[in-house]
Amino acid sequence: MSHSLLFLNDLSQKEKVKEIESLNNSELNEFIINTVKLCKPKSVYISIGDKDDKEYVKKKAIETEEEIVLKTEGHTIHFDHPLDQARAKDDTFILSSSPIPYVNTKSENEIDIYKLFNGCMVGREMYIGFFSLGPRNSPFQILAVQITDSPYVLHSENILYRNAFEDFYKNSSFLKFIHSKGNLDIKNRRIIIDRENNTVYSINTTYAGNSVGLKKLALRLTITKSVKEGWLSEHMAIIGFEGKKGKHYFTASFPSGSGKTSTSMLGRLVSDDLAFIREFNGKALAVNPEIGVFGIIQGINQRDDPIIWKVLHTPGEVIFSNVLMTEDKSVYWEGSEVEKPYSGINYEGYWSKESGKPASHPNARFTTPITAFENLDENYDNPNGVEIEGIIFGVKDYSLSPPVIEAFSWNHGIITIGASMESARTAAVIGKSDEYEFNPMAILDFMPVSLGIYLKNYIAFGRKLTKTPKIFGFNYFLKDEKGFLNKKEDKKVWIRWAIERVESNLDALLTPIGFIPKYDDLEKLFLETLNKEYKKEEYEKQFTIKLRKYLEKVDRIKLIYSQISDTPTEVIEELEKQKDRLLKYMKQYGDAVSPFDLY
Repeated sequence: MSHSLLFLNDLSQKEKVKEIESLNNSELNEFIINTVKLCKPKSVYISIGDKDDKEYVKKKAIETEEEIVLKTEGHTIHFDHPLDQARAKDDTFILSSSPIPYVNTKSENEIDIYKLFNGCMVGREMYIGFFSLGPRNSPFQILAVQITDSPYVLHSENILYRNAFEDFYKNSSFLKFIHSKGNLDIKNRRIIIDRENNTVYSINTTYAGNSVGLKKLALRLTITKSVKEGWLSEHMAIIGFEGKKGKHYFTASFPSGSGKTSTSMLGRLVSDDLAFIREFNGKALAVNPEIGVFGIIQGINQRDDPIIWKVLHTPGEVIFSNVLMTEDKSVYWEGSEVEKPYSGINYEGYWSKESGKPASHPNARFTTPITAFENLDENYDNPNGVEIEGIIFGVKDYSLSPPVIEAFSWNHGIITIGASMESARTAAVIGKSDEYEFNPMAILDFMPVSLGIYLKNYIAFGRKLTKTPKIFGFNYFLKDEKGFLNKKEDKKVWIRWAIERVESNLDALLTPIGFIPKYDDLEKLFLETLNKEYKKEEYEKQFTIKLRKYLEKVDRIKLIYSQISDTPTEVIEELEKQKDRLLKYMKQYGDAVSPFDLY
């Protein structure tokens, strides 16, 4: 690799080049050399993740004005282009020689990666970081290298991921991420996922969901890997909830902006966003690929979110993005329940209250270490993972799904709850918000393979388990003509019920779509958990099963999967069983059934 020194103008990097050479990883050497030749940076900074490297990268983010120092120690703010505020679904492609249902694909002939990236870093410094997805020295660990010309991107990854330079020794395989700000020509924003070569290319974007490679871009590669190897790489939080018989770990899958982070704050935090799940000795064990949080900030307030609020108002490492920076270098975001400032700077430039525009973007974010949260679980970095006893699939559904429901079995839960999710779109994705979209497991935006292959792996994974997690459907957003039927704090009760079911402490009502709580149990749980009265009228509105609407949903979902050629037979069979149950109940009860009729 000695000829790579030709690309390094900073002589101080020679020692780091020697350290890379000492790893004896020929694939790593070749990747760095070829990327430098392609992107043609002015200089290269190799970050092995020590304190000096982290300070250098943060200093460069501030010098290049990708971040601005705020008045609270350790806090900075970053602004993305006004048209680069969310995941760019239409500009993100999986390289594939054949189409994949529900996946944006392009063939190699349709995208000239060399032309896009040739000379994209001219005049800039290139930064190289070495990371681990999952705990180090763990059977879950996956290595990754990020190359970027944005110090903000590498600063974010230094917060969000484990530095793991030494783990690349010899020919350890790794995922590869190449990002360039380019000239921020949004019309030519491209995110290209090359599954065959475990490489993601991202250009003309800085929004973290499109540029921080190890975040949702890596998810496409780890899903591909998990399907090949028979484990699960999921868009799920991992939370430990205390029950009467001890602590129970759940995973929780929600579309962005639908309650995943707030749910994570109600237990002991292992992960707020992603999970690797593997089978060991018949149990499902999980780890967090990350060690940081990249969370939506809109609506976070001291009353409802005291743990997050404290993190965001305490000295320490925090990057705010696309919120309002006030004249005194503090921050403001919509929904914070504090007085709105008269003026400030946001992602569009100067902002004033008189403009009538929101002060912050609906998808504004914060980035901070997971260790900043006071509810951090002691097993957050356990290399052996934590045992999963419950899985939550949550939706933003205004009209159909009850607040909580329990599946009959693994296949029933995976197929009729997880794989059948329909949810209102959120601001995390470019496009119209509140339009309903099919979004199985809240992972469709990141899907790199056919849903048929993905579900086949899920079903096979369930067969390996001798101790199968219970599966629940959650919905915090049910409405009627007067507004929401759930209060924000009610989620504590739905979680409490799920824990009681895992511990086999409570019975449940049988419905055609799964088990639901009994009124007497919820009445008691509301009183114990929230010191709040829970009325029969509330229960009936929330848990009346809309049989005809569910039947229509089953038909919609069945049509989708029947048109995917590799859909497992178990999927159609499970949906048919659900349909038969619904028709049977409709003969007896009509279009809907009150839970009180099921006692």
